[in-house]
Amino acid sequence: MRIGLAVLTLATLAPGCGEGGAEVVPAGGQQPLQAPPARALDSYATRLRAAHAARVAAAKRWGLKEVPLTAPPAPARKPRITTREGFEVDGHRRLGLPPVFTTVPTREKVVFLTIDDGAEKDPAFLRMMSDLKVPYSAFLSDYLVKEDYGYFKEMQDRGVALHNHTLSHPYLPALSHARQKREICGMQEVVEERYGERPVLFRPPYGNYDRATLRAAKACGITHVPLWNEEVFVDHWEYREWDRELHPGDIVLTHFRGREDWKGTMPDMVRRFLDEVTAEGYAVGRLEDYL
Repeated sequence: MRIGLAVLTLATLAPGCGEGGAEVVPAGGQQPLQAPPARALDSYATRLRAAHAARVAAAKRWGLKEVPLTAPPAPARKPRITTREGFEVDGHRRLGLPPVFTTVPTREKVVFLTIDDGAEKDPAFLRMMSDLKVPYSAFLSDYLVKEDYGYFKEMQDRGVALHNHTLSHPYLPALSHARQKREICGMQEVVEERYGERPVLFRPPYGNYDRATLRAAKACGITHVPLWNEEVFVDHWEYREWDRELHPGDIVLTHFRGREDWKGTMPDMVRRFLDEVTAEGYAVGRLEDYL
């Protein structure tokens, strides 16, 4: 239906136009608009149909119940991100510490998939996400990533942003400010050295932090601290909110895990995730586009 509406909209720009297109004269004496040539419309419609057919085929190939919905365009004006109520630390605003949040302010029915640590390195997962064109963000810990830096380089080459989840995944509030800074800044340096970009997003292990954590993160160049509102596993979901429902802009957490830890594979987890969000009318967006 979306393809048909897009083609119909474009077609109305050039009723009866020939090979070279036709002028459409607007009211009010403005300059005439040049309608696109019919061949351009045909080419665009063909590309739309081909893209949709590819998504249908990919959904079938990976065993999804429905074709995942296409995310809306990235917002031209980024939403203002603030710390969720109750998640502040002393002096949060006064010190200009990075916001800690679980949901991105948006009215669009879009959620964001984030994946932590780096333990499982499943090639089928990379193929599945590329085939389905589903965006996600990776928050990596070096003690696991260093087993195969190349796997995450391939992930980055496929358009995935790589972010900071500390060097060794400790419980940060138990550490001094200096040790927390070593964990966070150290991972900044690893990602920059291995992947050419210094992260600006950081997720504390277990979602635990204190003021020293956020001060250290800021000193290391972190601008945002996204947590999560839901967590998806192979066999179930967990929810932060009492209503146990998805909400526009929710951040969803999962982990790089396989059969050693779960009753299934990462593609199994993705299948559960996509079947649920699609059934509820949500698309999966790219978190970085909103920050």
